[in-house]
Amino acid sequence: MSIKKYIPNLLTCGNIACGLAGIIVVMSTPAETLGMPWLMYLIGGALVFDFLDGFAARLLKAYSPIGKELDSLADMVSFGVLPGLILFQLLNSLLPSIGFDRGMLSLNGLLPYVSFLIPIFSAIRLAKFNIDTRQSDSFIGLPTPANTLFILGVAYSYTQKSSFLNPFINPISISIICFVLSYLLIAEIPLIALKFKNTSWAANKFRYLLIISAITLFLILNFNAIPIIIILYIILSLVNRKGIDTTSSK
Repeated sequence: MSIKKYIPNLLTCGNIACGLAGIIVVMSTPAETLGMPWLMYLIGGALVFDFLDGFAARLLKAYSPIGKELDSLADMVSFGVLPGLILFQLLNSLLPSIGFDRGMLSLNGLLPYVSFLIPIFSAIRLAKFNIDTRQSDSFIGLPTPANTLFILGVAYSYTQKSSFLNPFINPISISIICFVLSYLLIAEIPLIALKFKNTSWAANKFRYLLIISAITLFLILNFNAIPIIIILYIILSLVNRKGIDTTSSK
């Protein structure tokens, strides 16, 4: 029996392992640090495994129904639960300290639970993907990995007290981010996918613009650039909306 059909699923399990380790890091380190830089490494590892499992499945022609389901379950851990917990810890750190008994039902006590919207809407998005038959070269709605990168970028900026984004990070802005990202996860908005059928500028100009802009911003701003890159990604996709096929993504 050939073992090659198990390789993509093994890589998907690597994604799950990174997500679980990230959850442990976030919940066991001070909220002021959010487990940086280990959290960045683990989310980066989850992204690599998420790319490699699909790449290996195509290369080895090892597609399977269980592989598709396992991939979505892995993404729910790494790109659903984990970013939700990051925002939960971030809100807890930003809000005044309160006692559980006295503060649970106060605004400060309830506000961190707004972060639960991220795992909930990530689950809805991934479930929609599994039953969506539309396929082409674009995404519909914000992909869960891109959503996680945005949240990671915000969290990183918070831990870097000198970041230019830090003055904008407060309980109200984080709560608004939770609602906006939750909407974008399930919105019927076509977004660019970095899938090249050819190398021509005319057919891929928005992809090239995104890549060039992302590299430039990252070189200038380091990891603080991540939220800006994701916003730019959405803007470029909206500008290019008429040229994008309406399809699905995970």
